[in-house]
Amino acid sequence: MERVVVVGGGVLGTMHAVAARRRGFDVVHLEREPEARGASVRNFGLIWVSGRAAGPELSLALRARAAWEELAAEAPGIGFRPNGSLTLAAGDAELALMKEAAALPDAALRGYELIDAATAREVNPALRGEFAGALRCRRDAAVEPRLALPALREHLLAGGTGTGARGSGYAWLPGREAAEVAPYAVRDHTGEWHRGDLVVVATGANHTGLAGPYLAGYERPPVRRVRLQMMQTAPFDGELTTSIADGDSLRYYPAFDLPGRRGLPPQHPVAEANAAQLLLVQRLDGGLTIGDTHEYDEPFAFDVHEDAYDHLRAQAERLLGTPLPRTERRWAGVYSQVTGPELYHRSPLAPGVVLVTGPGGRGMTCAPAIAEETFA
Repeated sequence: MERVVVVGGGVLGTMHAVAARRRGFDVVHLEREPEARGASVRNFGLIWVSGRAAGPELSLALRARAAWEELAAEAPGIGFRPNGSLTLAAGDAELALMKEAAALPDAALRGYELIDAATAREVNPALRGEFAGALRCRRDAAVEPRLALPALREHLLAGGTGTGARGSGYAWLPGREAAEVAPYAVRDHTGEWHRGDLVVVATGANHTGLAGPYLAGYERPPVRRVRLQMMQTAPFDGELTTSIADGDSLRYYPAFDLPGRRGLPPQHPVAEANAAQLLLVQRLDGGLTIGDTHEYDEPFAFDVHEDAYDHLRAQAERLLGTPLPRTERRWAGVYSQVTGPELYHRSPLAPGVVLVTGPGGRGMTCAPAIAEETFA
């Protein structure tokens, strides 16, 4: 193989470009926008090991986590930090479920540790609010979602990729929308054909376009779209030494699908209506990224729901024990999620052309390992 063409400038596409250059292949990288604007930048930047299902999903996440740390040594602009996480329990039922998780055979792989509230405040002194205890995960990490992809492209354009690369060998072509595929080739909207030994189509939640005719052939599509809402505050007067999750996250992540989950009390009505969990990450500039919600039934609304923001903000203030800074940004995002038991979707669109999509909420975490599996 001499040349790889990548369609899509999000995290999956960019990681395929990185994986290709590491193998010494020239890369042409297309993106329809001037800069990626989809789920890859509308997320927390969490490298989230703690909630992954035992077995293949955890293995994928751990390999990806190691890859992110390796990339950080090459491209520090991605903002990687191994800050770990604390999932905070509101009461005894959540603590009991965390105790089950901490006793699992793979707990050491995740760096699980069940700690009391006082110890959690020692780990993260910004936590001055109300909670009963916490599950610590030392393997969780974070990157800067708005900075990581430009930093990786800058690294590629400078010729950096690790072993096997020949010169720069990387061409970034923003503002080029892929319009047609043929064997070993893709045509962009300007009429130019881009040919390679492999074409990787990583167009995220765009289930029309190149992927549309293929996905339409399924009686039950292998992927669906999920909408979320998030927000970001002005810089917070304090340092969060870990990422934070509330007990509602125990309801959504597969690692906690244990007998104790059935004993959890009902969610707050607003959280239940919006399938919400609190995740909280401090950005390098001090601002707090707060979310998120889940909406599964299309057509999605074009607006955002203020009651969900009010609930998440109140949860964050309860745990931090202090009012939050003013909200500077609110946004909605849509990601692609597999509908079956697979961790993501990969399939051929034409000879030498492969579609990779559908990692859902694990996309930012697992993208480096997914790209490695494509080439493996």
